[in-house]
Amino acid sequence: MLSSLTFSLLSLLILTTPPSQALSPSTNDPATVCIIGSGIGGASLSYFLRHHSAGVGQIRVFERNGIVGGRMAIVSIAGETFEAGASILHPKNYHAANFTKLLNLTVKKPSLSSSSIGIWDGKRFLFETLRSDSKFPFVQRIVSITNSILLFVRYGLSLLRMESFVESSLSRFLKYYESFESRPVFETVDEMLKWAGLYNITARTLQEELIDVGLSPLLIQELVTVITRINYGQSLSISGLAGAVSLAGSDGELWSIKGGNWQMAAGLLNHSDVELHLHEEIESVSYIGDYYELNSTKGNSYACQVTVVATPLDELNIRFTPPVSIPERKLQHTHTTFVRGLLNPVYFGLNAISEIPELVGTIEDPDIPFSSISVLKQHNEKDMTYKIFSREPMADTLLDHIFSTRRETIRINWAAYPRYNAPEVFAPFMLDGQHLYYVNAFENAASTMETSAVAAENVARLILSRFSGQVPSSSTNLKSSRSDGEDFHLDL
Repeated sequence: MLSSLTFSLLSLLILTTPPSQALSPSTNDPATVCIIGSGIGGASLSYFLRHHSAGVGQIRVFERNGIVGGRMAIVSIAGETFEAGASILHPKNYHAANFTKLLNLTVKKPSLSSSSIGIWDGKRFLFETLRSDSKFPFVQRIVSITNSILLFVRYGLSLLRMESFVESSLSRFLKYYESFESRPVFETVDEMLKWAGLYNITARTLQEELIDVGLSPLLIQELVTVITRINYGQSLSISGLAGAVSLAGSDGELWSIKGGNWQMAAGLLNHSDVELHLHEEIESVSYIGDYYELNSTKGNSYACQVTVVATPLDELNIRFTPPVSIPERKLQHTHTTFVRGLLNPVYFGLNAISEIPELVGTIEDPDIPFSSISVLKQHNEKDMTYKIFSREPMADTLLDHIFSTRRETIRINWAAYPRYNAPEVFAPFMLDGQHLYYVNAFENAASTMETSAVAAENVARLILSRFSGQVPSSSTNLKSSRSDGEDFHLDL
């Protein structure tokens, strides 16, 4: 299944060293920091530790897989590269934008063509927008205006109320980019959310929040449900904050990194001069007094004065001594299925493939076997690449019913994000009273690439303030440099 995920790595740039002996580091030396996980959380943390302080010594990053990037990955089909995991960034994702500039990565902007959207109830399309294949900007503009009118006719002023709800939540989130002089270091997620005025909307469901702000039942049950099912694979019972983040993910100016968003994590790790341990899973973390001893499945032991978990603990079996306690939660698995072929118009009650919207979103109905189907690339009239999101695996028999032809099929099962359940309860950033930290504690508020970076910056500041008493500089002047991020990706 994963053989089609293709990545490259120049092995000379992988920093590998013999396993360290489990000896206490000298208290006179700069702190040795061990990070479990090489996704955007771990990579951002590495960067912020280096960027905000010169007092951090060796940084070791452990990744159980053969690639960095965590839930950011790509898949290759018919010579084209597509995002297989975390795929979109918002215009106001300022950390991601700064990382992109720092690493000299290329922004991939959304297509200018007007893609059609259809809301499917399992039997018929409840609503559809117009489609335009024209390359002329003025034609695209006319189609876009017409689609806006169609949306307004169906949903009315509720669209403006929805936009206001999202903007209100986003404006509060932007407080996390304020200068350090006005922004505290937070020891708990609760404190972090309350400071920004976001805590209350994690205690109520998205549906409750939207009803209170005056959205119509039609908009909530159709368009909002389609968006939450696509972005979080869940229903309107997710928390208000997770819902607001999901709705923000429908912005028209979304962007990504050309060649794959994984390059952001890879570039940050390379830029931060880390010692990277691929194919090495940490199975136990023990506090020995002045340091932590990490033992891996390879039989190696490492001594670290600071240890950070930057991957969800929910489906891992790391043994902590002494034991740590976090609220129990389940992860929402999103099954991503890529199909190269052609959809079957008969399945949708239509006569021709051209009548099927380019994005088919679905309402909340247990009988509908998928959350969405979207066209990623039209190679020619009889050959397209599609991306399907579903809560359960898509069996071959089902795919053969939905598609008239299938030339290639790739399936990926992502433990993608928490299963949101308002009111949310949060794990602590500090897993013990010493120097064991947990970046992913913030995920129960919202799970995105940017929220991981925001949480990582806070944890970096927390480490520096608690371990060394340093007050990190709030400088945000990011200098452009050549990215060698691609050199951290191995062939899977």
